[in-house]
Amino acid sequence: MADEDNEGSKRGNLLLIIGGVVGVFLLIGVGLGVGYFLFGGAPSNPSAEVEQIIERNNPQAQAPVEEEPDEEEMVDNGEGGEMPKKMPRLAPGEQVFLTTYYEFPGNLTTNLRGSRKFIQLGIAVSTQYDDTVMANVDAHQLALRSEILTAMSAFGEEAVDGVQGRTNLAIAIRDAINAKLEQLEGFGGIEGVHFSNFVIQ
Repeated sequence: MADEDNEGSKRGNLLLIIGGVVGVFLLIGVGLGVGYFLFGGAPSNPSAEVEQIIERNNPQAQAPVEEEPDEEEMVDNGEGGEMPKKMPRLAPGEQVFLTTYYEFPGNLTTNLRGSRKFIQLGIAVSTQYDDTVMANVDAHQLALRSEILTAMSAFGEEAVDGVQGRTNLAIAIRDAINAKLEQLEGFGGIEGVHFSNFVIQ
């Protein structure tokens, strides 16, 4: 009889231990599940949160954007050829075209004509036509650098002196670039030449 009571108490103790272990695992699982639910599984994206805040505070951002119908990228220039279309900038009032710039990497250096001095220029070009013009400039950069150096070396020291001299040099470089682009691509499109660096030594 004592053996039966001992056996029943062992069984009760065993069930109590198993129940305690299962209870601990159950509590751990519930705790992890609640933590995952409250704090999320994936880390939050701060940039997405910032965009949501901006959209809530900016009523214009919530307005639907009207897209313009796609037009052809090339337009007839009236002489039987095609040229890239100009890109209008959306603004109230008159139609204004967006200017795109491209800066040639590094400086270009050459001797001035009839002088022991040299000229060193940092050159950028601009256009109001579409990105095709700047893509052509980038694609033919080596040939255009050669044309720019040729145009630069045609000027003497007195010819580049002063504002008018620099303007004349910019026009000569623009014309040389456009002539080379017309030869290579059928259209120039460069409207301005700008100097980011201008040194005569």
